[in-house]
Amino acid sequence: MVEKMLTVKNRAGIHARPAAIIAQTANKFQCEVTISHDDTEVNAKSIMGVITMAAGYNTVLKVVTDGPDETEAASAIEALFESKFEED
Repeated sequence: MVEKMLTVKNRAGIHARPAAIIAQTANKFQCEVTISHDDTEVNAKSIMGVITMAAGYNTVLKVVTDGPDETEAASAIEALFESKFEED
């Protein structure tokens, strides 16, 4: 299991487009990918689940990957956050 604390760096936060990118990326991997904030935990492979996080600018989210390709999945999701979902 890999756990990462990632900060939403794009000004618009996680809206439909970043949520879709996160879900598409998570679905490339076999492992389970979850995102949590406070008491909410969602499956990162679900666009609607990711959108319901309502994560705004500077929100810190916990991403957990668990499975055969967990390290690669965690790195791929982290890269999305670092690139600000290519929005800024």
